Amino acid sequence: MKPIKSAEFIKSSAEVGECPAGDKPEYAFIGRSNVGKSSLINLLTNHSKLAKVSSKPGKTQLINHFLIDESWYLVDLPGYGWAKVSKSQKASWKKMIAGYFETRENLTNVFVLIDSRLEPQRIDLEFVTSLGQAGMPITLIFTKVDKRGANKAQSNIAAFRKILKKEWEELPLHFMTSTVTGQGKDDIIGYIREINEGIKE
Repeated sequence: MKPIKSAEFIKSSAEVGECPAGDKPEYAFIGRSNVGKSSLINLLTNHSKLAKVSSKPGKTQLINHFLIDESWYLVDLPGYGWAKVSKSQKASWKKMIAGYFETRENLTNVFVLIDSRLEPQRIDLEFVTSLGQAGMPITLIFTKVDKRGANKAQSNIAAFRKILKKEWEELPLHFMTSTVTGQGKDDIIGYIREINEGIKE
């Protein structure tokens, strides 16, 4: 599997209309605050500081576009959940993210990041289900699988999928990742490359 050769920050947008031209496949990454999104993006792109990592939830506040290998966009979206921001700020983020999902025609896949250390969280289940109901192409990424041991992570992932099965005919594909061990990195990049090849044909 070929690793990512180049990753370039293009711009941050406060609203969808400010995003770069939609002329390349686009892969969005989103998750609950502090799920490890920035760390994963840095792992995938082989950059230690491409996405800003913070222990304070809610660091990402804009739609951030990164150009990967000059051929596709990786998009870092604001997290959802318990970031300590005002209600008006949360409402503003929600509106911005909804607008992005509804209007970005080159959006190819949404990676929803979920903390594997936790038992299924309602906010994650509702978010994933809402994207599914809207017909969005989604893939689940369970993060931090090294933190509580493989058995605990597997148990939480199985519980999450079991709940989804009640409403989903076919469950979304999922990956397990660790930014400490690098687990999942090659699988995710390979998956994106496979989709991009399919688009070219």
